[in-house]
Amino acid sequence: MDLSPKWRFKLEKLRSAWRQMLSSREDNAGSFLRMCPSCRGLIDRNAKVCPLCGSSTRPVRTRRAGEAGSTRIAGIIPVPGTATSVLIAANIALYGVSWYLTQVAAEATAGSAPTLGQIDPQVLLRLGAKFGPLMFAGQWWRLVTAMFLHAGLFHIGMNLWCLFDLGPAVESLFTGTKFIVIYLVTGVVGFMLSLWWSPGGLSIGASGAILGLVGVLLGASFHHGGLGKVYRSQLWRWVIYIFIFGLFFAVDNAAHLGGLASGFLLGYLVPEGEPETHSAEVVWDGLAVISVLVIAGSFALMALQLNQPIR
Repeated sequence: MDLSPKWRFKLEKLRSAWRQMLSSREDNAGSFLRMCPSCRGLIDRNAKVCPLCGSSTRPVRTRRAGEAGSTRIAGIIPVPGTATSVLIAANIALYGVSWYLTQVAAEATAGSAPTLGQIDPQVLLRLGAKFGPLMFAGQWWRLVTAMFLHAGLFHIGMNLWCLFDLGPAVESLFTGTKFIVIYLVTGVVGFMLSLWWSPGGLSIGASGAILGLVGVLLGASFHHGGLGKVYRSQLWRWVIYIFIFGLFFAVDNAAHLGGLASGFLLGYLVPEGEPETHSAEVVWDGLAVISVLVIAGSFALMALQLNQPIR
């Protein structure tokens, strides 16, 4: 069936938008598409009436001077590059600290350090792994610090591979400030479910938050019709990869499930793209600042007890 020029134009726009997201290119400010606030369909950036649902749309809000670059959250906290690159750097830095402390612990006991970059479980416990008895004693910051710790080279390699692939896609679709909030919330919810499911178990890793990113993209895809269905079929491969990984290694499937479910809910409910109003932008900027402060504060609390005996 031949499509009219109008519908062919719309279809090409949708294809172009999803192709851009799948290739992880970030050009939110200059994109020619935006989301309809009523039906959440992708429409022309300058459209005054949505051609999909017929509702009137607000004009695109222009940013104030000094806001064009996304290098700072609320003009306060610097973000070098993208939020994904910052998270990757943080995970690598914490792994480096963990590896160094593992070597120090091995030398102190005149023993040999674990091979293949494995990290001493006692080191992970001191650096903030999720561990029920200590968390119920008041160390709730472990819900955050555990997200940045890994048990070995293979563990961190797998998680960073997923983060490198999924992070830019979520940032491109939702913006960097929303991405920071989503990553923290889904990671914390994952470890909360893990704590409920296995309060006595020690657990670490970014995979709960990474499954959260998968969930976010799955939830958002339901607002994009046939193209969203195609994209969902590609996203499920990450779920399969991670759960196959769980069949051969001791992983925290409760944290995975919590991250995936909370991410799906956020992806379905949170509007995509830049906030449509100044007040909405202030809210998201504020939430992002709070998220960064929560992460920084959690590691500060971890550092304060680093040399204390574990009771």
